[in-house]
Amino acid sequence: MLDKIGIVKPVAHQSDAAILEVTGLTVAYNGTRALDDVSFRLEAGERVAVVGPNGAGKSTLFKVIAGVLEPTEGEVRVAGCSPRGHICIAYVPQRTDVDWAFPVTVEDVVMMGRFAKLGLLRRPGREDRDLVRRCLETVDLTAFARRQISELSGGQQQRMFIARALAQEAQLMLMDEPLSGLDIPAQDRILEILDELRGSGVTVVVATHDLNQAADFFDRVLLLNHTLLGIGRPAEVFTAANLQHAYGGHLRLIKTPEGLMMVDDTCCGGGR
Repeated sequence: MLDKIGIVKPVAHQSDAAILEVTGLTVAYNGTRALDDVSFRLEAGERVAVVGPNGAGKSTLFKVIAGVLEPTEGEVRVAGCSPRGHICIAYVPQRTDVDWAFPVTVEDVVMMGRFAKLGLLRRPGREDRDLVRRCLETVDLTAFARRQISELSGGQQQRMFIARALAQEAQLMLMDEPLSGLDIPAQDRILEILDELRGSGVTVVVATHDLNQAADFFDRVLLLNHTLLGIGRPAEVFTAANLQHAYGGHLRLIKTPEGLMMVDDTCCGGGR
């Protein structure tokens, strides 16, 4: 998405509105519904994991919230207004959607977070450069500022996008499977950084396939399979009935001394 950064005219927030409210959201492709009548509301500062099987509509949901995709029915309101024109939304797509050969450095990408605030005619000033430097420090990427983005590891690439969101001063951060394919230390560091954003009131919405991680590290979970199957605290949403409805026979529930462990075996092949 590096080649699709645009300049938008910012819209004012309604002080009494939720940071995100989705009502009756339906998105159809060629007559097939990727999302069907989805409604929920998030407040500022929440950390929410969006979970569901492959093809459940998680990426579609994020694109509509970010204003990249128009809904077929229903609406999305960010701080009381349409997503269009919001500079407070930071959308981090899946790594496979990014052109990593794009000729920009890590510092360039983080500075892109300032463009919407700068406008078309202004060049980054001292304050902008200082903010970018602090954002790189926050995500431990100062030493990589001049590296071309393809030279980073997967975890570093995700931290770069978090730094861009911080430079943007985003209030709503959408991250589409940011932990996919990363080793445990890289995942842990990203989760630590997201936890540090609580003090800034940033609302973080993360799509993930790891149900145990969603239960352990997020305030609420949103279980999706084209339609909304549940939203709330993990213990309330991850019931056997809801999970069976979402995953069918591809999900195994294993009792352990620590509680119920969920294993999604869709990657193993041979399932029905």
